[in-house]
Amino acid sequence: MTELTASQAIAAFPRRKARTLRFTSGAPRSAQAIGDGTRALFLRSDGPEDLVTALWLSVWSADGTDHREVLLADPRRLLADADSEEVSEEEKARRERAREGGQGIVSYSVDAAGRRVVFTINGQLFLTEINEDGTGDVTREVALADPQLSVIMPHISPDGQLIAYTTGSEVRVIALGADASQDEDWAVIGIDEDECTYPDQSVGLAEFVAGEEMDRYEGFWWSPDSRALLVQSTDEEPEPLWYISDPADPSKPAAARRYARALTRNAIVSLAYVDFTVLPAAETRPTPVPSDEEDPLAFADFTEPRVQVCNVADIDWDHETYEYLAAVNWSKGHEPLLLVQDRLQHHDQVLEVQLKAAGFHAGVDTEAAIGEPVATRVLEEHENPQWLDLIHGTPAFTPDGRLICAVNDMEHDTNRLSVDGVPFTPVGWQVRQVLDVTDTDVLAVVSRTPETAGDAGLGTWDDADLHDARSCDVVSFDYHGAVTQWTSRPGVWTASRAGKGMVISGRDMCSPYAGMHHSLRLPETVDPIATAEEGQTIMTGGSAVAGIANHAADPGITPNTRFVTLPSEHRLLAAITAPSESSPYAQAESLPVLLKPYGGPGAQQVLFSQSYYWESQWWADQGFLVVTVDGRGTPGRGPQWDRAIYETMKDVTLADQVEAVRALPALWSADTAVPSVRWTPREGARLAVCGSDATVPQLDIVRRNDLLDCPKPDLDKVAMIGWSYGGFLSALAVLDAPDVVHAACAGAPPTDWTLYDTHYTERYLGLDPEVYRRNGIVEDAPKLRRPLMLIHGFADDNVTIAHSLRLSQALMAAGRPHTFLPLTGITHMTNDETVAENLLILQRDFLYDALGMR
Repeated sequence: MTELTASQAIAAFPRRKARTLRFTSGAPRSAQAIGDGTRALFLRSDGPEDLVTALWLSVWSADGTDHREVLLADPRRLLADADSEEVSEEEKARRERAREGGQGIVSYSVDAAGRRVVFTINGQLFLTEINEDGTGDVTREVALADPQLSVIMPHISPDGQLIAYTTGSEVRVIALGADASQDEDWAVIGIDEDECTYPDQSVGLAEFVAGEEMDRYEGFWWSPDSRALLVQSTDEEPEPLWYISDPADPSKPAAARRYARALTRNAIVSLAYVDFTVLPAAETRPTPVPSDEEDPLAFADFTEPRVQVCNVADIDWDHETYEYLAAVNWSKGHEPLLLVQDRLQHHDQVLEVQLKAAGFHAGVDTEAAIGEPVATRVLEEHENPQWLDLIHGTPAFTPDGRLICAVNDMEHDTNRLSVDGVPFTPVGWQVRQVLDVTDTDVLAVVSRTPETAGDAGLGTWDDADLHDARSCDVVSFDYHGAVTQWTSRPGVWTASRAGKGMVISGRDMCSPYAGMHHSLRLPETVDPIATAEEGQTIMTGGSAVAGIANHAADPGITPNTRFVTLPSEHRLLAAITAPSESSPYAQAESLPVLLKPYGGPGAQQVLFSQSYYWESQWWADQGFLVVTVDGRGTPGRGPQWDRAIYETMKDVTLADQVEAVRALPALWSADTAVPSVRWTPREGARLAVCGSDATVPQLDIVRRNDLLDCPKPDLDKVAMIGWSYGGFLSALAVLDAPDVVHAACAGAPPTDWTLYDTHYTERYLGLDPEVYRRNGIVEDAPKLRRPLMLIHGFADDNVTIAHSLRLSQALMAAGRPHTFLPLTGITHMTNDETVAENLLILQRDFLYDALGMR
């Protein structure tokens, strides 16, 4: 493909961004190391505009001398219509919660040995079997009792013999046979259809706030011995009934759905234990005889099921006090662990389910216990007067039985881990996620707070001072607090570990491509990112490292972005993007300022990853100085920083954006020594892209206050754009700070917090309606005297269009002109290619007019 010039890349950016799923199509993702670590599964599509992802295997030879990538399952080979995907409404909802925009195989489940993998394509269930060396892979469709059944979230059992899935109204278990004709599919638990109605009542599905706010997408969990399940039951009837409509099609009825609206009742969530025996195929039937010769997957009904339920019992905890089921973990050799939270998220309990004490043994009929709930035992309790954070991967048992929990250590301003109640991760190392737990260490994603962490544990990190809130690093902690780094360059990283292998994936500022590297036997001194830069297979110090091929598009844009700590009260972290050298605005004396924040709790924008700044560069080359600031409440800087917004997030988050604007002139003053950091191309130097003929510029870090070489900020022309919380901030800015921000484009803004969900909103605003009134912006409508564009999708089931409609109605009532772009059929993700492209153009033209730029 012909390489684009910088100016061509900028001109083509809106369309290419839309067509490539933000330049992620063709990149490897969703990696999981399996077995002894010589193998790893991952997903990848064939090219930069191919949305259909396939299942792949990265495999090392046993001695680490040979590495291959093996295509295991290609949706287009398995289904002729894989490109015209049709999935159930439940699966669409799950993907929306997970922000999944791909097609084909978008998720998978693998057994403990890494030999069997299950997944769905267009709602059909498939099984892939692979050998230890990655050869001899065979994929087949799995037979269902009824081909019309919805297959949602299929999970294979640890022993690889069973598949559990939910239809929403029941959880079913398939006993796998030698081929599809011998598969048997049986319901093991379901709703009582005489008393319950799906979807108000469901089994095996995570409720809305679990997926949207807790990052918990599972609704059932396998026992380590593969003979029992924990199954969630959900009663959403107490929640308000809302309707999502398509006004462009008046013949289409509105879709009714329950929504966990703040200050109203939540769904009632409970857990049940169900165990069963699995009879050998020979005991259940003679040689199978298809009931329909035209359907090779059909089989005759047999009187005795292979999967026979023995026991069903509810799991008991204090539901009235702790109504949120935040996490479930069931590991080998241990009882199940639950994490439950109270409504305000001020208190939680770590519970152990007492199955053995109740007399339950999987596969053994325990008549005396039938109907009696299973008790839970409190192992730890935590409290915080504002809220308790959820750290994915906790709580967990070590294999030898010690309890790992997350701790918001307010005294030391650090999100830490504890073992049996004693914090062991160092002060200043903010734990974001736990990836793996062993008897010797915990693998985690962290960010450092240099002010409190000091120099301890820095080891051999490249550019150690940049490993702060802007870098998500993979490290391991032993239980004495010693730190081992697994990534060296600042960036946004994650990992999967099994046996002697590890897969590290993520992005940084050095390359436009997402990197993925599969490594074996890594000692502390070897960095898999640095050692496999060109994707070659290498042996270093007993380690083997291989880069996984990436087929994504190169946007052709190297962000001209400087990272600074603003000389302001709160030392805000900012990314400032100036026009590229080829832009007609590069030599301008001054430029309008475009604020481009998220700015709210739970998400960052100022991170060391190129992908965050491609769109900023497009805006800069349209004639703006683009400024992104992470204010108080954004993660990575410790629990005190996070909680500065409690009950006052409207005022605090806006104040930080205003503080940032007022701090900008100092950065262009020769008398102010404010160092900046940027990655800039080394003249004539290029790097190869793994698995491709393409090359990218080699970038070096430059440290100096070179903002003096950029156009100055014109503070008489300041605009703000954003989506979701960033949309809220944008609308808020022109309403409450019109002397600072002079125009705004607000996408999907939550304008009335009583219309947003319980778990997110009540965490920050509590339960006092007056606090909600103070933090909303609908009542601010009469203040509007600056140009405002509202953008919202009618199909958005997260931040519903009611938010923008209420603000628009209030603006109309106050006689305040504004622009409103309602988007037909668009959800919170705006994945439609045409819409995504034109939104950028329309916002640009609106701001040109609003700021008098043409």
